[in-house]
Amino acid sequence: MLYIFAQWLHFEGLANLIRYQSFRSGAALLTALATGLLIGPRFITMLRMRQGKGQPIRADGPQTHLAKRGTPTMGGLMIVIALSVALLAWMDLGSRYVWACLVVTLGFGLIGFLDDYDKVTKQAHKGVSARLRLLAEFIVAGIAVALVTDGTNLYVPVFSNLYVPMGPVYYLFAAFVIVGAGNAVNLTDGLDGLAIMPVIIAAGTFAIIAYLAGRADYAHYLGIPHVPRAGELAIFCAAVMGAGLAFLWFNAPPAAVFMGDTGSLALGGTLGVIAVSVHHEIVLAIVGGLFVMEAVSVIVQVLVYKRTGKRVFRMAPIHHHFEQLGWHESTVVIRFWIVSIVLALLGLATLKLR
Repeated sequence: MLYIFAQWLHFEGLANLIRYQSFRSGAALLTALATGLLIGPRFITMLRMRQGKGQPIRADGPQTHLAKRGTPTMGGLMIVIALSVALLAWMDLGSRYVWACLVVTLGFGLIGFLDDYDKVTKQAHKGVSARLRLLAEFIVAGIAVALVTDGTNLYVPVFSNLYVPMGPVYYLFAAFVIVGAGNAVNLTDGLDGLAIMPVIIAAGTFAIIAYLAGRADYAHYLGIPHVPRAGELAIFCAAVMGAGLAFLWFNAPPAAVFMGDTGSLALGGTLGVIAVSVHHEIVLAIVGGLFVMEAVSVIVQVLVYKRTGKRVFRMAPIHHHFEQLGWHESTVVIRFWIVSIVLALLGLATLKLR
């Protein structure tokens, strides 16, 4: 809204600041952060009153988790609200990239909300049918891909202008990236603060990538695909960071609220559609390597157990494996944060290694 207002003023005077994506990125981060911190306490109280027993805790999981019974879930709603307020205030709503990201954020958030609601009301770990949920996710992802796709080439990092022409298959691949990112973050969300900080780190990394891809001069210098107007996604990423930091304030151990599928699916899907928009799908696998590791650990555990009856990990996802080895929860979380920072730096390094 403020961007439209600045346009009406022809970007004169103080309104000229809103012309700059860097200014709006900082403003979006602070707006989302302030909104999340402001609504957080009352929102958590409301969730606690409505949910009663809170999120179901796995009886076969680490015994230390049993103390978390009664902690409310669906805290992802706080993230979505804070994010939406910041976006409506500072983004150029005429950008198709903005609407594609909103489609995924709100669409995946709704799917996650229905899943969380089913779990809370039934006090069971199984929510919405996996097949139905995946079908809904692919429909939402397909709409977003149709909005942002302006080419069907898969660009390979490190090498300048090296790409694989995928043709129509790219649309399915792009949708898979978005759905895969959403579910990978969902699997990572198992410990207090574990998922949200890597999301913040990945969002900060893609804020840089989106800004550079949106500038023809920087994109040409770095040898990355130039995506006109993709710089608006830097503002989206900054808003994700602000909303994520506000949520972390309440999700820090011991967590006062869990994000639930509402938040994890929305945030993961958002990272996926941003990566697709700027043609850095492979880089997302590097920057979000922690999420990939969590998802792969579950896949490997299930496949091996079905074939041999034996477990590769003591418990999957892999963060529970380290807990079963005797690592304290906070140790797992902080070490995984460190891994995320290293992977983000590796992802950024691919911009210049061309």
